[in-house]
Amino acid sequence: MRYDPIDPGFFTANRKNYISKLEGKSLAIFHSNDEFPRNGDQNFPFRQQSDLFYLSGIDQEETILLMAPGHPNIDFREILFVKETSEQIAIWEGQKLTKEKAAQVSGIKAIHWTKDFDLFLKDLMVWASKIYLNSNEYPKYNNPVPYKDLRFANELKEQYPTHDFQRSAPLMMELRKIKSDIEINLIKKAGEITAKAFERVLKALKPGMPEYHVQAEIEYAFAINGANGNAYRPIIASGANTCVLHYVDNDSICNDGDLLLMDFGAEYANYAADITRTIPVNGRFTKRQKECYESVLRVHDKAIQLLVPGTTIDAFNKEVNKMMEEEMIGLGLFSKNDVEKQDAKKPLYMKYFMHGTSHPIGLDVHDVGSKYNPLQAGMVLTCEPGLYIREENIGIRIENNILVTKDRPVNLTEQIPVEVEEIERMMRR
Repeated sequence: MRYDPIDPGFFTANRKNYISKLEGKSLAIFHSNDEFPRNGDQNFPFRQQSDLFYLSGIDQEETILLMAPGHPNIDFREILFVKETSEQIAIWEGQKLTKEKAAQVSGIKAIHWTKDFDLFLKDLMVWASKIYLNSNEYPKYNNPVPYKDLRFANELKEQYPTHDFQRSAPLMMELRKIKSDIEINLIKKAGEITAKAFERVLKALKPGMPEYHVQAEIEYAFAINGANGNAYRPIIASGANTCVLHYVDNDSICNDGDLLLMDFGAEYANYAADITRTIPVNGRFTKRQKECYESVLRVHDKAIQLLVPGTTIDAFNKEVNKMMEEEMIGLGLFSKNDVEKQDAKKPLYMKYFMHGTSHPIGLDVHDVGSKYNPLQAGMVLTCEPGLYIREENIGIRIENNILVTKDRPVNLTEQIPVEVEEIERMMRR
């Protein structure tokens, strides 16, 4: 484990908050993520299912959490199943969690091996009336391969068709959208590591460098500072690539006179940072690049102040679109007269700014939460206006991670340089 231990009281409190939302004789079941084959006998690096981690702190495959808070046997109210370790496994894969260590990490007293899960499940299913099953309900999630929680749900419904099955996802979204102090500090730590990576790029970047060399500088800084790795696949885009929103090939050359847009973030203890910075490859913005950059920065700074309790992401996006439209008029991309004549269904600003400006961030880089529900204190969101002028090879995005509070928005990544003068000065060094 690369990150510092997390207070098990955090996970205990999360479970307590979750079960307070359950009804009647309820049983809730959470599975870890699958291990995914890469090729041959190799797997992709394992990443824990976010809800299971939030409730247990266990960062290991083949883990199952059962919660039956009203069960008459106190030992059945919280049960954690972990993969049985052995001398053979220790030789080939390294030491897995012992029962004692799993209890220490999670705060759960009843720890059993995963092989014993079915025995306990049958007993609990006879007792339970409502079964809460977990699923990934993120609106843009799409995977043709059924994941573990989904496969299990289908199997269980077939075996026990007369039980009352309920959704855990809405309950988890309600809990996870508000970040505790521990979570905020973990997100800040991910941001601090991301800042070190950005400073490394500012010192290393020069014309002729491949984009993947820039990526290597970032990932080196992540590794030596204890990050799990990338919170998501990084976008390292130079020149015309800056105008490709989800460019991830990262294999072009950073040429003299071009801009370099970097959308990246470290993952620390499974919590994500998500920032974007746009810098000049040769260390100095041209007049036009600076003009465009400062337009985006003005909107970014004003937009942060709108992330307050009561507004919605949807309303926020609409306000930012108006700001960007005004800046585009100032940049000569179109006129006020053009706007008055535009097709309302195809606004002119969409040619140069075609994405939303905010999304929740936390255990997932696109974390749980609805863009239509009012913001609340304790939520953490991105603020990321952009401008993409394809005919000029100018793509600019500026992104930070913002904590909503009852007083004022707090920029958790404000230590990462963003002003033109500071970026140019650091690149000269």
